[in-house]
Amino acid sequence: MRKYHYLVYVVFLIFFIISFITNILGSIIPAVSDNFELNGFTTGLLPFSFFIAYGIMSIPSGILIEKYGDKWCMLGAWILAFVGSYLFALFPSYSVFLVSLFLIGSSMAMLQVVINPLLRITGGESNFAFYSVMAQLLFGVASFLSPYFYMYLVRNLEAGGIQKSWIFSLLSTWTESSFSWVSLYWVFSFISLLMVLAIYFISFPAIERKEDEKMGEMVVFIDLLKSPLIWIYTMAMFCYVGIEQGIANWISAFLRTYHDLNPAIEGAATVSKFWGFMTIGCALGLFLLKIMDSKLVLRIFTVSGILILGLTLWGNVNMALWGFSALGFCLSVMYSIIISLALNSVSENHGSFTGILCSAIAGGALFSLVIGILKDAIGLREGMYLIFFALGYLLFISFWAKPLITNKTI
Repeated sequence: MRKYHYLVYVVFLIFFIISFITNILGSIIPAVSDNFELNGFTTGLLPFSFFIAYGIMSIPSGILIEKYGDKWCMLGAWILAFVGSYLFALFPSYSVFLVSLFLIGSSMAMLQVVINPLLRITGGESNFAFYSVMAQLLFGVASFLSPYFYMYLVRNLEAGGIQKSWIFSLLSTWTESSFSWVSLYWVFSFISLLMVLAIYFISFPAIERKEDEKMGEMVVFIDLLKSPLIWIYTMAMFCYVGIEQGIANWISAFLRTYHDLNPAIEGAATVSKFWGFMTIGCALGLFLLKIMDSKLVLRIFTVSGILILGLTLWGNVNMALWGFSALGFCLSVMYSIIISLALNSVSENHGSFTGILCSAIAGGALFSLVIGILKDAIGLREGMYLIFFALGYLLFISFWAKPLITNKTI
């Protein structure tokens, strides 16, 4: 497979773009809410439309990949991303945005299902753990950079950058001045189109999945869903993604509501730091998992998250700014530990179980929506109390889990 080693870098690039597109939503939500005059419920529908696609598309994507192959499903995913981005860039209305976000979310779900086994095959099984961590670090770097790109784009469009560059001049022609954030979707359209062309001309190997990694028949999923253990871990993944997106998507709105900070400046910068601290936490987590049991690491980070969340929601402006960043650090190890505990707790059907766990990424849809509904009813701060319950569930997992295989420590 050495001659296909360049695909490792293609996968890294895709991880970067997925993160860049996905996690910019938290930075632009206040501007979207203002332009379309949204309340908490209609604002919450934005991340709901994006992340519900994971719940709907993850398992079907795995079945499509086995039938048509990685290259053609990846091409289809990038075409979906292009259509979703271009549609909204042309017709920037709230209803079109919901449809566009669902199409882009479906694209990202399909790509997530494709690229992990592709990385294992092209990089070599012995290097998979290292490359997987590298991919996650790139994912975090992209999440850190995307809010700053948003700030750069909006500032130049609103402050005369069009006089300095033909790119900004072109974007300003295509975008209304009061909707400068829409220019992001022209950029996403261009990136998606480039990826369609690149993937079309790249040679792909025939991916041989191990029997245990394949998506099973529907009867396998039905049998798995009869197990309480499967449901408990699926709920853990649901809660984790709900916590992550429930925080990230409401940071800017919280800082504006309770501390009168500009969402396009301090808000976007804090969202960026949230993802940046998550990347730093991943690096520390790699070290801790070599010297401590993963359940203990999860317990420490979860308890820290509960304490910091309380200080963030009820503290002064500085505590809020640093608290949201620190929460990114606390969440950094949770995804990897939940996945490893879950898959190491069953002896077979790992491919089908992974599909179920990917479907639980829909937690990012429901949590953001419920927080928006609660914001309208009792206030945003009180709505974010929902995150305490989810963290409490992960704390329960850190005591309850009994994996068949534990993480190897020094």
